[in-house]
Amino acid sequence: MKKFNIRKVLDGLTAASSSSSSATSHSGTPRENDVIQETLQSEHFQLCKTVRHGFPYQPSSMAFDPVQKILAIGTQTGALRLFGRAGVECYCQHESGSAVIQLQFLVNEGALVSALADDSIHLWNLRQKIPAILHSLKFNRERITYCHLPFQSKWLYIGTERGNIHIVNVESFTLSGYVIMWNKAIELSTKTHPGPVVHISDNPMDEGKLLIGFECGVVVLWDLKCKKADYRYTYDEAIHSVAWHHEGKQFVCSHSDGTLTTWNVRAPAKPAQIITPHGKQPKDGKKPEPCKPILKVEYKTTRAGDPFMVLSGGLSYDTVGRRACLTVMHGKSTAVLEMDYPIVDFLTLCETPYPNDFQEPYAVVVLLEKDLVVIDLGQIGYPIFENPYPLTIHESPVTCCEYFADCPAELIPALYSVGSRQKRQGYSKKEWPISGGNWGQGTQSYPEIIITGHADGSIKFWDASALMLQVLYKLKTAKVFERARSKEEKPSTEIVEEDPFAIQTLSWCPESRMLCVAGVSAHIIVYRFSKQEITTETVQLLEVRMQCEFSDGDSPDPGGEQTPTLPTPGASSSPQESEPPTQPSTGSNSCDGPRDNIPCLKVRSSPLKQSPGYQVELVIQLVWVSGEPPQPITGLAINSSYGLVVFGNSNGLAVVDYLQKTLLLNMGTSELYSPSDPYQRQPRSPRKQRQPSGAACDTNDGSNTSEDRCKSPTSGSTSPCNSDDERKQKFIQKVKFKSRRFSKTVANDFAKMSRKISSSSEQKPDLDAKDNSFIRSRSSSVTSIDRESREAISSFHFCESFPRKMDSLVSPCVLVGTTQGTVMMVALSLPPGGDQRLQQPVGISSCGTLVSLKGGILTMALLDATGTLLPPAYESWYDPNASDEDKEKNRRRRPASPPSSQEGQDSQFAVLCSEKQAKVVAMPSQTRIYKHNITESSFVLRADVVQMAGANCIACFCANGHIMTLSLPSLRPLLDVNYLPLTDMRIARTFCFSNLGQALYLTSPTEIQRITYSQETCDNLQEMLSELFTPVETPEAPNRGFFKGLFGGGAQSLDREDLFGETASGKASRSLAQHIPGPGGMEGMKGAASGVVGDLARARIALDERGQKLGELDERTAAMMASADSFSKHAHDMMLKYKDKKWYQL
Repeated sequence: MKKFNIRKVLDGLTAASSSSSSATSHSGTPRENDVIQETLQSEHFQLCKTVRHGFPYQPSSMAFDPVQKILAIGTQTGALRLFGRAGVECYCQHESGSAVIQLQFLVNEGALVSALADDSIHLWNLRQKIPAILHSLKFNRERITYCHLPFQSKWLYIGTERGNIHIVNVESFTLSGYVIMWNKAIELSTKTHPGPVVHISDNPMDEGKLLIGFECGVVVLWDLKCKKADYRYTYDEAIHSVAWHHEGKQFVCSHSDGTLTTWNVRAPAKPAQIITPHGKQPKDGKKPEPCKPILKVEYKTTRAGDPFMVLSGGLSYDTVGRRACLTVMHGKSTAVLEMDYPIVDFLTLCETPYPNDFQEPYAVVVLLEKDLVVIDLGQIGYPIFENPYPLTIHESPVTCCEYFADCPAELIPALYSVGSRQKRQGYSKKEWPISGGNWGQGTQSYPEIIITGHADGSIKFWDASALMLQVLYKLKTAKVFERARSKEEKPSTEIVEEDPFAIQTLSWCPESRMLCVAGVSAHIIVYRFSKQEITTETVQLLEVRMQCEFSDGDSPDPGGEQTPTLPTPGASSSPQESEPPTQPSTGSNSCDGPRDNIPCLKVRSSPLKQSPGYQVELVIQLVWVSGEPPQPITGLAINSSYGLVVFGNSNGLAVVDYLQKTLLLNMGTSELYSPSDPYQRQPRSPRKQRQPSGAACDTNDGSNTSEDRCKSPTSGSTSPCNSDDERKQKFIQKVKFKSRRFSKTVANDFAKMSRKISSSSEQKPDLDAKDNSFIRSRSSSVTSIDRESREAISSFHFCESFPRKMDSLVSPCVLVGTTQGTVMMVALSLPPGGDQRLQQPVGISSCGTLVSLKGGILTMALLDATGTLLPPAYESWYDPNASDEDKEKNRRRRPASPPSSQEGQDSQFAVLCSEKQAKVVAMPSQTRIYKHNITESSFVLRADVVQMAGANCIACFCANGHIMTLSLPSLRPLLDVNYLPLTDMRIARTFCFSNLGQALYLTSPTEIQRITYSQETCDNLQEMLSELFTPVETPEAPNRGFFKGLFGGGAQSLDREDLFGETASGKASRSLAQHIPGPGGMEGMKGAASGVVGDLARARIALDERGQKLGELDERTAAMMASADSFSKHAHDMMLKYKDKKWYQL
């Protein structure tokens, strides 16, 4: 597992000019940090990956250790995933990133050989918790096509594209000088090249005989001792795989025309049998029609009955569109098992690891493109085993993700109890056969829950405690709506072509178990948790008309038309959408006029049976306005103590009382800027024409071009921004257009991210509290109009604070953050509890701007005077369907309000974080105490205020890949690691932090990567991780029997060392392959100390090093001898030249 070097930041000092921290204080006000002792230091932080969950993305190969009972899966991106018993899994990665084409276990040795598409092979040590590569061998002149490692052998056969076979010693990873050349293997009379090697295996009863399959259809039985071919078997069709009968007298080949040929070893002239499992047999006795290729066949024998023949592929060509199938042939019965996805590979699990014994198959592991299936061969009907791994993350694409660490202890049992009733029936009753490894001994015991929202509208709750992952409960939100049975029946009001129920964002209160979800069709559903089943006759529905206001004048006209768009109490809770809210115009969806007052989805009118778990309390739908679809929800929050849901988009915000089922507030973003006296607001009606809003997404018909978005509604002329940014806007539109085939969520994210990237270099003014005049400007300039047209609500935070400057009493409030960096305060006036809460209205008043930051607001929180986090008030969970007595017994009111502020003293800190900077503001004076510029060149994608080591901090993930933490309240940089550059919108959409140093993101469409930024967790990671290798005795070899021992009929062994060793075969060509020592070399050697391979490997390496030094000495000696010979020759020539001359003749 890779650990990252952390750029530790000295406490109190700035890291760089781009990450500067400043503190300001008013005269006469004491510095707040004088009384707050911050305990978090940079030593508390370190970043490293912990575990990866989910199905291996783009799998390419598979192997199984029948003794250790460990499964390995390789992928097209060079990843390795290893699985044991439930909760035992491991991830490692080849640095090259090349596809893994084949895997071979050193059975019961705790080692694995991987062959990659870049013609390299690697030896992995699995005896350590984080596997490492011991050796690598890179072939230079030949391409690897097939590998075979016989059981309990140290010699690995490698077949190549040229048809040659090389032999590698897996202990030292050196090539043997023994090579089987293709031209010696095939008949000399053959004029064509036989093609690549597609199969290698030794005869189960005679290790000295090697069966080699060439792609062209030729199979050769090679005698290793005599170095010649014993038999050659020729068939007209290309070979895909070969399988032996355990007695070594027969083998089966699968071919490209859908046939299986069975050959007797001693009868190479023709096949003993030819069958086409899925071919139609003609009546006239002719050959069956050709079928699709049989890609793989396995031939497994049993003591008590007929052998099993398992194969993939081979279907007839007239089954167009039929799903992939696995065929199991047992005696006279043939079972065709349909799979949900194409088959990548399969393996038959057998009772014995010895190839020369009755195999006794008991299961088949089938690796599909997007699933892993294990079939029970021992039960009638071949049922599948219930998969204990969390491989269904991608069952529907993940669209959002939230992570909750250290949540209430009773939550996981409650969710498990309702989720256990959802399990499918009909699984095999046997234990899961992949049962190797041991769990980690971690001390991390706090409950963790991950919630994933999906494109089909489903929500899954996962138990993520102790580095494991297990699905607890699945909620299907689409049940609330009518489903179109065909494309023709789809309502024209849908704003998303695909996945109209996709989850866009969610808000969850773990203490009260209230859940609120927002979907891409501008719908919001409020859920309560109940352990009792109910039937809801009519689903409570509330339709909300949100629209953007634009004015030609300098400011909104207070005397303008005041037509309320708030539904009447009767219409508010009406379950039928045919009864529209009280509006000047009735809902229409005719071809003549624009769509108006129509929601995107139709709520079901029939009674809804709701199982124990999450049950619908209220459905809120935004409606079409004058032909324009509703804008997507960009901010959402729920509070169980107040009984309120607040949500917003590019048109404004709305507050809904889910207890009374009424809309309390529906206000445009611009109206929030000016403070007003407390009163229950009525939303304004639209005036004049509605301008297109480009805040969060494109419209369905694509009418909002980049030019339209830059035009001023008053002047009608193109603004200056068009001349410089036209190319950027076109890029954004291009991204949006190309992403239409994805769900609306993904399209919005692409567009939003493109816009952020294009504007990241723009310098915006630093907008502090003193600059509010700029924000509140209502002039008709291009800047303010363009700003208003794009501003959307981005985040909410319920709190009990001081709504107005210098207030002395706290009261319920909502902090509202926008995409332009403004934070506003909205005060709430709640009626008393009990029956009065259900009868009296909730009062709401806008209190104006609190502070402004650069970039959109991402997260907000509140600290008390000691720096302790003040969580939003909540009401403890009670079962809504229980008796009244039980309700009152379990129902506890929200916590008491924090103490009020004394005159002239600040008793709270508001923590605010945007895409560019963080600020801490003292309350109620609204004085900025600290400011920190997080990034100038990039922007923050996700920020959370989290608890860590008994204190609080802000955790940020930037688009440039940096993960940072800032102390609270002083905003000192504590951690800054360049971890992961943003390569995928999926990461931006799913990255989330949680308490106690935990974080996660979707690293691929099928996998969740968990990371930690806690030094303590990094230190304890080795203990917490599971162990793959456990000491197990290898089963005894099959008994040869008296007569076989007497007459020599048993298995013939072979001393491969005599054949392939350097003394017998010589050295291999150095240019053929290059040996690369692995990074886990010595560490891996120590881990493998108890293994035979490990002992031999160390001795071999020592000998190799000695031999290498001796070789160098030999070369130097030879060079000196050559030099001496040359000198002797020259000296002799000189002597002959001057031998007869006198000294005076010289």
